Amino acid sequence: MTPDELLDIAIAVSEAARPVPLRYFRQPLEIIAKADDSPVTIADRETEAVMRALLAERVPGHGILGEEHGQERLDHRFVWVLDPIDGTRSFITGFPLFNNLIAVLDQGRPVVGVVDTPAIAERYHAARGRGAWFNGQPIRTSGCTELANAAVYLAGHAPADPAEAARFQRLQHKGRLQRQGYDAYVYALLAAGHLDLMIETDLQPYDHLALVTLIEEAGGAITDWAGNPLGLDSKGDVLAAATPALHAEALTLLAPA
Repeated sequence: MTPDELLDIAIAVSEAARPVPLRYFRQPLEIIAKADDSPVTIADRETEAVMRALLAERVPGHGILGEEHGQERLDHRFVWVLDPIDGTRSFITGFPLFNNLIAVLDQGRPVVGVVDTPAIAERYHAARGRGAWFNGQPIRTSGCTELANAAVYLAGHAPADPAEAARFQRLQHKGRLQRQGYDAYVYALLAAGHLDLMIETDLQPYDHLALVTLIEEAGGAITDWAGNPLGLDSKGDVLAAATPALHAEALTLLAPA
């Protein structure tokens, strides 16, 4: 299948998923704590079930990794990586910037990415070699090449590991402005040129793989903290930047002492 064909299916899956969390948004919900103490709701699980049902119809036999309903056929050439509600804490507290995330991997490499924000009807998508788009309009990163001029977002907490925390803290107070950022929506804004650098840790594949194609096709760079490509086996530390030059400068600050 071509990236265009995969993207068409990914957008259809995102479209089918969009109304599901909205039925539960800002309504009383039972909050369930998963094994890692992260929260989940019926909205997360029902949204992923809808996504998987459409994939079973459109691409039976493809691999799937989903946050809520596990994995199947990860040895297939094409693997779909699903996060039905990225930002569950935002969702359960009425904050509208939660997303559904879809990545498609071709032999382990991300080739399609969709970030959909149902509560504000925004969809960002990209396919390898086809550019990046926001609600049907092409987008590009800001083009920022120097950290001194960058709008920097950092994850809301430093890593638990002291050595990693020290590396993380080297980027604190850098750039022309700095804010805390959460969830995939910040990366979508980076792809669209509204901010320049995002650094985060402790992510799972379904948190970050949908972002890879989007940011790269918009002109940016995204890797782990060592500069390695992101994949199913990545550790979970992520650095995204508006340009390869800015990314390279930030990597020097993240290098182990």
